Formats: sequence, structure tokens, C-alpha cells
Amino acid sequence: MTNTTGGPLRLLSVRDTPLSLDEVHEAVGDDAAGGTALFVGTVRNHDGGQPVSLLRYSAHPRAEDVLRRVAEKTVADFPVRGLAVVHRTGSLAIGDIAVIAAVSCAHRAQAFAACARLVEDLKHEVPIWKHQVFADGVEEWVGA
Repeated sequence: MTNTTGGPLRLLSVRDTPLSLDEVHEAVGDDAAGGTALFVGTVRNHDGGQPVSLLRYSAHPRAEDVLRRVAEKTVADFPVRGLAVVHRTGSLAIGDIAVIAAVSCAHRAQAFAACARLVEDLKHEVPIWKHQVFADGVEEWVGA
């Protein structure tokens, strides 16, 4: 879903297609913003000391609604000019991008703080679950 009203919420999406850094970065562009913070979360090849061979993300059907509430709270608490966040679902390979979040503000410190809070709140509040398969065949659900 894309916000076309010109407000600070520019792009919020949970999708099963590859994510684009350019799309997210362009979404938060604003002539009044002097700083843009961009976070890219990728699938790593290990977790808890164990090699990971495959990862699947699943999302609740209302995950985008919760994502919107998290984004709105970030905008309410920080002087955000533009905010965009996208999260991937489905099977991802090692190195694939799982989440991209970007926040633009008048100043860099504000952008860093807002983006960090956005990502932390997303991880704790948005109902997206990670199913990991380790190299030895053991499986684990995270966040479920």
C-alpha cells in the first residue's frame, strides 16, 4: 500500500516479492529532509551458533494494519518528513533482503533515532513469524 496524500507515511507493505532499496529510498525523499536513515535486514547464514540453510516468513492477514500503527507512532514521536517500510514473506535464501525501513527527517540524529525505533517496534509488534531450517534439519519458529 502506498500513501499518496503527501503525508509522512509513504510506503507500508508486507509482500511476497523481492524488496527494492531504490523504491524505499525514493519513497522517503523530501526537499526539507537533511538526513535519511535506511535499515536493510538480510537473511544471515547462522543463528544462535547454528548454520541456517533456509528461512520462511509468514504474516498474519492484518500485519499491514499493525505495521501502519507502528509507523503512525513513529511519526507521532519524531519529526518525520517521510517514512517507508516493507517486509518480505515467503521463502528467502541466505543474503536475501527480509526488511527495509527508511525515515527522513530534517536532521540526521532524528532520522537515525526514528528509524531505529521503527525497526525495533516492527520486530516486537507486527505479527510476522520466522521459520528457520538449520543445516542439520532442525526447525525453529521465531516470534510465534
